Amino acid sequence: MKTLEQIASELAGYDPQALSADMVSHFLARLVEPVTEKEEVDIFQALGRVLAQAVISPISVPPHDNSAMDGYAFDGAQLTVDAPLNLSVIGTALAGKAWTGQVQPGECVRIMTGAILPAGLDTVVPQELTTLAGERITIPKNVLQAGDNRRRLGEDLMQGRPALQKGELLTPAALGLVASLGIDTVPVLRRLKVAYFSTGDEILSLGEPPREGAVYDSNRYTVFGLLTRLGCQVIDMGVVRDQPEALEAAFVQAALQADAIITSGGVSVGEADYTKTMMKKLGDVAFWKIAMRPGRPMAVGRILNPKPTVLFGLPGNPVAVMVTFLAFVRPALLRMMGCTRSAPPLLTAISTEAIRKKPGRTEYQRGIVNTASDGSLQVASTGNQGSGVLSSMVRANGLIVLHHAQGNVAAGDEVSVMMFDGVV
Repeated sequence: MKTLEQIASELAGYDPQALSADMVSHFLARLVEPVTEKEEVDIFQALGRVLAQAVISPISVPPHDNSAMDGYAFDGAQLTVDAPLNLSVIGTALAGKAWTGQVQPGECVRIMTGAILPAGLDTVVPQELTTLAGERITIPKNVLQAGDNRRRLGEDLMQGRPALQKGELLTPAALGLVASLGIDTVPVLRRLKVAYFSTGDEILSLGEPPREGAVYDSNRYTVFGLLTRLGCQVIDMGVVRDQPEALEAAFVQAALQADAIITSGGVSVGEADYTKTMMKKLGDVAFWKIAMRPGRPMAVGRILNPKPTVLFGLPGNPVAVMVTFLAFVRPALLRMMGCTRSAPPLLTAISTEAIRKKPGRTEYQRGIVNTASDGSLQVASTGNQGSGVLSSMVRANGLIVLHHAQGNVAAGDEVSVMMFDGVV
């Protein structure tokens, strides 16, 4: 296990007082390691889990050449480019039951979608393209080619080959694929355990009466939602006051139970230093000033006592908590979960408005992305971008990501966007 100092030495230009967003991502990729414990779960319990080993297909899918639509099956070698094709209909092939007759040249078989193609037949003409007269059909010239509308044996998956790779996140589509192989359980890595608590004497828990200078704790619930959506086992530790004994007890308890700890508050310049002091006492922790907006202060490292546990100390402002989680913590946790795809792709959209931006920091602005009349994506900001304006996070469906070296954006310029769907 490398120390933070060793990790930092591997990164050219590392400066904890002026860290780029890209440098943060590189650092975290070196800090965290995947869990290794495995378990076998029922397919109904597998959604959102990460595969512990590849799933090898026990069968081919489809298991036979079959028809992709309702129509008539025939030998495509009979098609010509200069004349219609006339065929006699000698039977019907239904899905779920092989048709065992013999088909001669000049003959065809009526066939349903999914039915096995009879021996010697490789082409299906959709019934709507044919003219039926009694027991004969006519296929116009130049409407299809040999092999059209045939699903080949093993076209989706071939027996003995990997259907899903180790480290893949099991999505609804992946569950369907597993089921199509006749498999009812899958090997997965255990759920990641993440402990979370808010810090600060000014934080009110729900149910407490309002008091001057205090605010209700929203971070606890947004982080709970983000972790639950990610598929983690969440250990909710509530609010911890700015008291050394209480903070030490919380960190020790969290480290005993969890793979990772997330806190909010207590890492900014000028705040009560009990949280920082306790992080340093119990672990190997770096305190960063990230060149980003919102979310400049962040602590990261490990609590070492009573056992090594990854630590993410997030800022206290609600939007900053969500942005730093989405930009940095979520990809790191996915890596810890064993997932091989940890970073969501950035899309490109056209900004409908001018945005002021200074080069030298990455900015994440709340945006509303929609589809323009020409089919392109366009995005507008939600307005007030204050790091305490949580209502604008609710209105947004993505973040406008203005990169480190980027300057002002004019209306009509392309910008990067990170979509929320399925994440927030």
